Amino acid sequence: MTKRHMELLAPAGNMDKLKMAIRYGADAVYCAGRAFGLRAASSNFDNDQLKEAVEFVHSHGKKIYVTCNIIPHNEDLTGLEEYLQFLESINVDAIIVADLGIFLLAKRVAPGLELHVSTQANTTNYLTTEFWKEQGAARVVVAREVSIEDIKTMREKADIEIEAFVHGAMCISYSGRCLLSNYMTNRDANRGACTQACRWKYNLVEENRPGEYYPIEEDEHGTYIFNSKDLCLLKYIPELYKAGVDSLKIEGRMKSVHYAATVSKVYREAIDKFLEEGDDWYVRDEWYAELEKISHRPYTEAFAIEKPGEEAQNYGKSSNTQTHDFIGLVEGYNTEEGYAYMEQRNNFKVGETVEFCQPHGPLVKHVITRMTDEDGNDIDVAKHAQMKLRLYIDTPLEEYSMMRRETKQK
Repeated sequence: MTKRHMELLAPAGNMDKLKMAIRYGADAVYCAGRAFGLRAASSNFDNDQLKEAVEFVHSHGKKIYVTCNIIPHNEDLTGLEEYLQFLESINVDAIIVADLGIFLLAKRVAPGLELHVSTQANTTNYLTTEFWKEQGAARVVVAREVSIEDIKTMREKADIEIEAFVHGAMCISYSGRCLLSNYMTNRDANRGACTQACRWKYNLVEENRPGEYYPIEEDEHGTYIFNSKDLCLLKYIPELYKAGVDSLKIEGRMKSVHYAATVSKVYREAIDKFLEEGDDWYVRDEWYAELEKISHRPYTEAFAIEKPGEEAQNYGKSSNTQTHDFIGLVEGYNTEEGYAYMEQRNNFKVGETVEFCQPHGPLVKHVITRMTDEDGNDIDVAKHAQMKLRLYIDTPLEEYSMMRRETKQK
């Protein structure tokens, strides 16, 4: 089959997540500065960090996109012109924009910036896609509410790059244009301050019976009626490819380093295998097993094939689940003495069964038999946050491998 490139785009809420996503196979990352993005609660990047991020990503031959996708009021525009010119000067590969005013200003003051239209712009049909191309956009991030068949039509009718979400959290509101947080807490989701009110517990109150609360569905926990399951379109990679999608986007700038690295690796392997195998491609069980190890809600295919029903909602609880915890990071391997240089990320001890997820190599399982501190003194427990240690293991491990342990069930 003809091998057309299909980009894997990963979230980067801070520098550590950005670097791990790149190391674990992402072709590109998207991040935000300290203003004008939709994840104000994320640590994000100051201007010096953005410059460092661009240099790191480009040194690996990858791309970096910066979100400027708030829906601004007049007061939010202060400093925007200088910020756009700064982004152009450090050579970011594109900015992601939802608002027509920001789009217009970027074209006027930073014409060298490539413009990608955010999912917040609610692009659901080919005429809108044609409009954005005529305005000078290089790419459109389609609304999550479109099907793969819709995307195929949009790509055929308009010669413009298409980016589509394939994994991660879903918003209750159309393309994320949510007013619920603003109404209930006076924190505007469309300006970067979402409280995730859709994850809260709700009951039904009938107008003439104030104070009487009825759960929407019988459950001792109450009902999380707005709480969508997480998107996972792993098995539809062939259909997305054939529909002409140019970039597969992972949601999750506020998720962990473990999440960014693991999801990037799974989709990297899946895409590469598809390009190698073509029609013989199939989903490996170990890919889904990896996606269960990270923090997530139950998975759904959402709108990919047809409009979802009530099964796409998570009624039981709002919290995430995962099967494994990230407990250590490999910083190097000593081949002569057979140990990994480790940085502790969570308490672990001799006798425990662990596994190592490597950036490129296979999963390695191991029972810890010996550890020492940096000076070579034997220790039984790695109990200090981010302590440096040596963990003895015969299998050579790649730098930046993540050590994980099965989550203890409560």
